[in-house]
Amino acid sequence: MTHSRLEHRIRLHVRHASDLVVARRTVRELGAQAGLSNAAIAALATAVTEIAQNLVVHVGSGELVMGVASNASRRGVVVTASDQGPGIADIAKAMDDGHSTGPGLGLGLSSARRLVDEFEIESTIGVGTTITLRKWG
Repeated sequence: MTHSRLEHRIRLHVRHASDLVVARRTVRELGAQAGLSNAAIAALATAVTEIAQNLVVHVGSGELVMGVASNASRRGVVVTASDQGPGIADIAKAMDDGHSTGPGLGLGLSSARRLVDEFEIESTIGVGTTITLRKWG
């Protein structure tokens, strides 16, 4: 886990597929503010879209908190997705390519992990899940 200061914090409630467009646009704007390359911004936007889609499909709603982060040596974007859903019983299995409990291909979590520099997931059955993505410039 990287300790950093979060600037320009934006909260977005995710309930519908249309919220994915807002999340994607917002994270692109934050990436530009943080000085990320176009390739890094595209990768982060894709990862955030995957995670936000999971909120809509698997839980019905959730929240994204996004912001420009900085520490002693770099700037980037941190996105935390949280929900109060059923939780993930087996995180390791959920992270495997092809594992899905819904209609998708089962690539969302594993793809998101590959697209960012740091990926953290915490989940408690009956309480919910929190996923943190970090992309550094």
